[in-house]
Amino acid sequence: MEQIDFPATPRAGDLDVRWIHGSESAKHNTDPDIQVHRYDEHTFVLRQNKAINYEAPFMFLMFGNTRALLLDTGATASPAYFPLRRTVDEIVDRWLADHPREDYGLLVAHTHGHGDHIAGDGQFRHRPDTVVVDPGVEHVREFFGLGDDLDVPGSVDLGGRVLDVLASPGHHRSAVTFYDPPTGLLLTGDTVYPGRLYVADQPAFEQTVDRLVKLAEARPVTHVLGCHIEMTNVPGEDYPIRTTYQPDEPPLQMTVEHLRRIRDAVAEIGGRPGVHVYPEFIVYS
Repeated sequence: MEQIDFPATPRAGDLDVRWIHGSESAKHNTDPDIQVHRYDEHTFVLRQNKAINYEAPFMFLMFGNTRALLLDTGATASPAYFPLRRTVDEIVDRWLADHPREDYGLLVAHTHGHGDHIAGDGQFRHRPDTVVVDPGVEHVREFFGLGDDLDVPGSVDLGGRVLDVLASPGHHRSAVTFYDPPTGLLLTGDTVYPGRLYVADQPAFEQTVDRLVKLAEARPVTHVLGCHIEMTNVPGEDYPIRTTYQPDEPPLQMTVEHLRRIRDAVAEIGGRPGVHVYPEFIVYS
């Protein structure tokens, strides 16, 4: 069996992509149910069609030597409307054709436990050689080895590809952030993305953003990738909730400097409730 030697120094992949973003008429939508983008040979980014669910979340599929990690399962349970398992199986089959091995596993985990990130879990419940991590906070922290000190990351080993896992409460109690050393991707779920940052626990959110900035300053980060795009290309202007057509989206990827600006914004807000508009994101606290 070929052993893939994942690089110790991050190599940036391909994000030169036009994401599916809905259509003026859902009835006439011709986008695929799920867009699949190959970031590199061992990393894929998926996006759900907005005609199926307006949330249009992004999902991530990463391959190691012994198993793959699917991060999040989208906003729709039905495989008839949202064939996530079929899509993932097709990608896995193609990857295994290029990298043959037996008894290859799949780990299904989540950035957090909101419904638009876990709805497709049932499609994987009876899949062979598959583990679906319960999205409850206690299960998540136990699975990834996260203790009482949230500054200490846990990890997940895919076989020669070990991701750091950082507890990230504030938006959701079970939220975690994944850092992938071979790509330098920092996968932040709904904590950080170009859109509306909903803060359920202000002190926890502030501590999480500080934690993310420290992690990003201690490790080489190529891109910060969240799970949605809700902003427009006009600074400070977002698409209304439940929008199913977003032709003028900014890129999904953010930077470490974006993290610093979010940290500064949270400090400026100081726990005040309200809607706080910034050029690249909006904080709902």
